[in-house]
Amino acid sequence: MSTAAPRIAVSVGDPAGIGPDVALALSDRDWPAELVLITDRDALLERAALLGRKPRLLPYHRESSPAANARGTLTILHAPLAVAPRAGNPDVSNAPAVLGALQRAVSGCMSGEFDAMVTAPVSKATIAESGTPFSGHTEYLAELTGAGEVVMLLAAGELRVALATTHLPLAAVPKAITAERLRGKLEVLHRELVEKFAISDPRISVLGLNPHAGESGQLGREELETIAPVLEEMRVRGMRLTGPLPADTAFSPVRQSQTDAYLAMYHDQGLPVLKFSGFGGAVNISLGLPIIRTSVDHGTAFELAGTGKAESGSLFAAVDQALDLITRSQTAG
Repeated sequence: MSTAAPRIAVSVGDPAGIGPDVALALSDRDWPAELVLITDRDALLERAALLGRKPRLLPYHRESSPAANARGTLTILHAPLAVAPRAGNPDVSNAPAVLGALQRAVSGCMSGEFDAMVTAPVSKATIAESGTPFSGHTEYLAELTGAGEVVMLLAAGELRVALATTHLPLAAVPKAITAERLRGKLEVLHRELVEKFAISDPRISVLGLNPHAGESGQLGREELETIAPVLEEMRVRGMRLTGPLPADTAFSPVRQSQTDAYLAMYHDQGLPVLKFSGFGGAVNISLGLPIIRTSVDHGTAFELAGTGKAESGSLFAAVDQALDLITRSQTAG
């Protein structure tokens, strides 16, 4: 859609977590976009009262032209919950509404009603307990949008870390590192770095799976038999790839200065470095979707919900990143 002010859907996540807390903090500044919070209005007001906040809640009007949100206001697309939430106490009865908010945001992005969507954290365990298989936002959004290969990328400033596998038990990772998977992840990562981040010839550093990247086969053969052959194949196709690299030295300052993005083999290989570097200000970006989606870098933190101690920096960064990606997409278009 082409409007003076972009329109961004914000799913507030699990209503018992810190999603409502950080979403309320969006009223602390002006935004050059209409941020549409998909949430239960009454539940948000109750959390606001608990936190001593008094934002002005504006009803969302789909037919109206998007208007930038001013400090002190929030635009609400009312999405009723099954039961009134209690801060810090997740209730499986509200899981369908949590998923419904994601579905509404996706449908709006696919139709052009929204320019992007930003997600606050959900509880995988609560959703799974409701009977819906759910391994994470990225996989769920890929299913909703009919996307093919998708990549989870987290960014903290210029440090970008993508994942070859996401939410898998560690024991399942080696079998998941296949040539086909690596080709697909590298293709998406390379393409999106060019198209979404305007990096014309991206430099990608690829981590090995095993300690010391396998130590020439002494500590594992995945590097020799799978990872290295795929990297050589993709280099022939024109990609600037380095690796497979030992993960314990791959994030040195010198290597980072020579890298536009990393591809880690599994979740807890690359993300601890990124979150240590920029926790509270990092952003999760879904690559390969036909829509723009960014997210916070943290979980539901039920123990902090309603206490006033939740940090909102990552949600602010996620909205800013979505705005930047919208601008880039409009410029490219």
